[in-house]
Amino acid sequence: MKFVTANGASIPALGFGTFRMPGPDTERMVSHVLKNGYRHIDTAQIYGNEAEVGEGIMRSGISRTDVFLTTKVWVENYAHAAFVASVDESLKKLKTDYVDLLLLHWPNETVPLAEQVAALNDVANAGKVRHIGVSNFTAALMKQAVGLSALPLVNNQIEYHPYLDQTPVVDVARELGISLTAYYAMADGKVLVDPVLKAIAAAHGKSVAQIVLRWIVQQGFVTLSKTVSEKRASENAAIFDFELNASEMTAIHALARSDGRIVSPDGLAPVWDKAA
Repeated sequence: MKFVTANGASIPALGFGTFRMPGPDTERMVSHVLKNGYRHIDTAQIYGNEAEVGEGIMRSGISRTDVFLTTKVWVENYAHAAFVASVDESLKKLKTDYVDLLLLHWPNETVPLAEQVAALNDVANAGKVRHIGVSNFTAALMKQAVGLSALPLVNNQIEYHPYLDQTPVVDVARELGISLTAYYAMADGKVLVDPVLKAIAAAHGKSVAQIVLRWIVQQGFVTLSKTVSEKRASENAAIFDFELNASEMTAIHALARSDGRIVSPDGLAPVWDKAA
């Protein structure tokens, strides 16, 4: 397994995501992937499956200290007291006394960003969280959050796939020493029928999913794989035994388009950065 390091954190480059995954599937798949080499599990309060993630980790037989566990605080819990209480509730559901990475799930102006960041710092200083970060933050919001935090921010989890150019966020994250985690790597399945990606996959004897995941980790980012199929989970993990050449990387980058963003929920999404 490859690791991405950032501001003191060492994050397994391939994580298993549980967004929109029903409880029974979550428990089954978390247990399975951990038994088969994955060491990074990603969940969130709003996913409603933290308890099943916790059960899956326990069922796997893998030591908690060998698992990098990420969860995210939902926007309705951003006021300081609610924030701390929600983290305690997450830990109870996850059956652990700490998470490795805690993220603010979406930017939200209802509670001042300074209060949100202070709460992140407080739960980290209390030993409930090893590392802190954000999710769906723009370049400007990342800079603001870093300026407000006594502790280093180690990660920004963002939508990222071949159809979405995230250069402004990538550039600022690198400037700040913040790692990036890509979600929605398969672009809601659109990548699976893309002729450019299919041709590159055929050249390597790999699946399109493997090509996309490799493209992301080869840029030095973390990526999340999500599936309810044991076979596909194993397939998705086999991305560290080959490399894409420069022309293949460029060809995949060239698939980006101005309307490539998929995840932009009303009431949550900030004003997104525009690529040059």
